[in-house]
Amino acid sequence: MGAQLLTRRARGIDLTPAGQAFLDHARLVLSQVEAAAEAARRVAHPVKPCFSMGFLTGHELTWMPEALQILRDELPNIDVMISSQYSPLLADGLSKGKIDAAFLRREQGEPDLAFRLLVKEPLAVVLPSNHRLAALEAISPQDLVGETFVTVSDTAPVLRGVIDNYLKRSGVKITPAHEADHVTMGMSLIVSTRGVGLLPAYVQNFLPSSVTSRPLKGDAPTIELVLGYRKSNESPILKLLLSRLDELVARVSKKTR
Repeated sequence: MGAQLLTRRARGIDLTPAGQAFLDHARLVLSQVEAAAEAARRVAHPVKPCFSMGFLTGHELTWMPEALQILRDELPNIDVMISSQYSPLLADGLSKGKIDAAFLRREQGEPDLAFRLLVKEPLAVVLPSNHRLAALEAISPQDLVGETFVTVSDTAPVLRGVIDNYLKRSGVKITPAHEADHVTMGMSLIVSTRGVGLLPAYVQNFLPSSVTSRPLKGDAPTIELVLGYRKSNESPILKLLLSRLDELVARVSKKTR
C-alpha cells in the first residue's frame, strides 16, 4: 500500500489514520461489489410478479378455472396466489393490498374499492330431501312459516340482509332458530334439525343426497356476485382481467347451463 495501516500494541492492534481511510473505502467497495452481484442475480433469475386472487368460499370451483384460463398466457410470467374466505375478509384483504382481485359480495363501507357485477344469483329453499315441502315444485314464503328456519350468520352480512329483507317484504314473521357460518354448517343444521333455509342457487352444486332445493314462487330475491379490486391498484394483470370480464362471465354461464 505504501503506507502503514496497522499499529501493534501490547493490548492488540490499532488502525493508523491511513488504515482507517483504507478501511472506509474498502467497505464501500465491498458493498458495491455485493450490490453488483445482487443486480446480476436479479437479471439472471428475475423474481416473478405475484398476483393474488380471492374467492368467496364455494365459488372457486366455478370461477377459478375460467379466470386462470383467461390469464393463461401470462401465467408463465407470474406467480398466482389463491385464497378462499368469507366475503368481508376478502374485502379487508383488498383494502389492505393483500389481494389484487376477489370474487365476493358488494360489501358496504369500503370506499377505496371498486366492484364489477358478474352475476345475480337467485335464492332457493334448501331443505331435507324427505321433508314434506320437498314434494312441492316451488315454495312460497308462507310455506316456511312454522318451520325450523336456518339462516346465515354475520359472516355473510350482505346475504343475511337479502334474506331478512325478502321475508319482511313477503309479510311473514319467521324467527331463525339457528345461524350458520358457512354452507357446510348450514347443511348439517338443516339435516339434523329437519329445518329449511334460503341460500344462493350456487349451493346446489354441493348438496348431499340428504338435502335438496326448490325454487321460490314468484319474484325470487337475488344476490350479486362481483369482482372487487382496490381503485388504486395499477397491476397490469388486474387490468387484463378487467378487460376480459365479459368473456369470463360468458364462459362461466356456458359451463353452468
